[in-house]
Amino acid sequence: MKLTLVTGLTGLLLLGTIVELLRRRQLREKYGMLWLAVLVIVIPLSLFPRLLDNVAGLLGVASGVSLVLFLGIVFLLLVCVHLSWEVSALEEETRTLAEDFALLRAEIAEERAARDELVSTDG
Repeated sequence: MKLTLVTGLTGLLLLGTIVELLRRRQLREKYGMLWLAVLVIVIPLSLFPRLLDNVAGLLGVASGVSLVLFLGIVFLLLVCVHLSWEVSALEEETRTLAEDFALLRAEIAEERAARDELVSTDG
């Protein structure tokens, strides 16, 4: 009973934290919705642990704990793959922006040199 209470309270605390991060716009909506979906599943299962054992039995898993551990590992692996994909996209975008910036800087330097040359020949 004590573990059920601690797990439920932890889930509710995380729910409040996610909602507050979304409210302050410190967490993007797509990630917030992902964590809220996880919590909508985790909170009822933590408050009613027999339900988890029933779900595990329906899926042919020996115990609810094994199911939670497996699903947690799969979920974290999927999050890691997604974040790696996001980082790769951001690296590509950063490289493109750096190239564009370098081209603009060269163009400005060229225009300044042409302007300085024009001023020196006129003066």
